[in-house]
Amino acid sequence: MMLGLYRAATQGLAPLVDLYLAQRRRRGKEDGARFPERRGIAAHPRPAGPLIWIHGASVGEALSALPLVERLAARAAILVTTGTVTSAALLAERLPANAFHQYVPVDRLPWVRRFLDYWRPDLALWLESEFWPNLMLETAARRIPMALINGRVSDRSLASWRRMPGAVRTLLGCFAWALGQSEEDARRLALLGARHTGCVGNLKYAALPLPVDESGLARLQAEIGGRPLWLAASTHAGEEALAARVQARLKAEIPGLLTLVVPRHPARGPAIAQELAASGMVVARRGADQPIAPDTDLYLADTMGELGLFYRLAPLVLIGKTLTAAGGQNPLEAARLGCALLWGPRMDNFKTIAARLEEAGAAQAVADENDLVVKLRRLLADAPERAKMGAIGIGIARAEADVLDRLIERLAPDLARLDARP
Repeated sequence: MMLGLYRAATQGLAPLVDLYLAQRRRRGKEDGARFPERRGIAAHPRPAGPLIWIHGASVGEALSALPLVERLAARAAILVTTGTVTSAALLAERLPANAFHQYVPVDRLPWVRRFLDYWRPDLALWLESEFWPNLMLETAARRIPMALINGRVSDRSLASWRRMPGAVRTLLGCFAWALGQSEEDARRLALLGARHTGCVGNLKYAALPLPVDESGLARLQAEIGGRPLWLAASTHAGEEALAARVQARLKAEIPGLLTLVVPRHPARGPAIAQELAASGMVVARRGADQPIAPDTDLYLADTMGELGLFYRLAPLVLIGKTLTAAGGQNPLEAARLGCALLWGPRMDNFKTIAARLEEAGAAQAVADENDLVVKLRRLLADAPERAKMGAIGIGIARAEADVLDRLIERLAPDLARLDARP
């Protein structure tokens, strides 16, 4: 009944859907040049032969999928879909030959059917937990083999999904098999009705180090010189102002201290810069090509796809979306590059990875702003401890590098069927 109401609503409320999408375009959350793709209109010719479709929500899933895409692109053409502008920009730079990106269609039946009619995928792999009912049900109705990989069921999702067990069981039933990114995720998927569940490891461990422009890195290193610094990475609203307050409290004690801030959404850059400058900080904004001067307090890196550059610059990193917002970001990206890690109490989306890093000594949790000041003060003064934490993090990030091999092994029957197609 729940799914029937949803399908009826996406049809009957079509004008409201159009209004909502128009608002998103005005706010820069939709790609105006490629907006027809959101209506299921292709911008790329369908390659001849087998086509594997991989879908994820945004940047995190896209980065997790890249090693898998590179491995599978030798076997078939790869269509990767996501729903965000940032993920599209990242994939445009990093997808291998024989792979291409399209925006996932908005979940209205006419647009979903247009998408599937055109692409006719031979295998569909869904990443993590973004479930679009119309798209899933239509794909299953066409007997396109579907599997869930690196599935994640957070505490919040488990609680909400258990309130509509029939709908969730139907959606999970679209997947021939489902892999959780942890044994607990696999257990929860089975509890909710998924078939043939299991865990081969977390695909995030297979990701390659984030890329860097070496010349840009050298320029920033020259501008910074020997100044002590820390990085607030992938920040959300409120965390930039918090970083400014921390900088103000510590710079009198730590001469030359520099705070780097990389907002999760670079389009917020001008507003963030204005907010930070109003607090009395000397701010340099990368998006406006402003250099780091000797008196710069905060360097705002409001650019796309440069997190790898700033992880290489900063020996000490606070993971954003953990103090003023909940969820966190993937800490393995920073750990892989040897950063000592801090995060707030709301690392909800990466609990297993975060616990592993904390227990091993690669990361420390901070309770609040005051605790962050205390831990930054200590770690900024203790280079050997930072180096030790970074080395432990590198080891953990590399510990499950073979997860991709195990996933390919699990995919072997599906790939064999593709190979056998005329």
